[in-house]
Amino acid sequence: MLVHLTISNFAIISRLDINFKPGLNILSGESGAG
Repeated sequence: MLVHLTISNFAIISRLDINFKPGLNILSGESGAG
């Protein structure tokens, strides 16, 4: 199970940390893709 995601220096993202919780987690981009 995915519980944590870190993104750094990717496209326009300098750093992003996401902690996922049990259940449904949704990621959506500015364009609505995701």
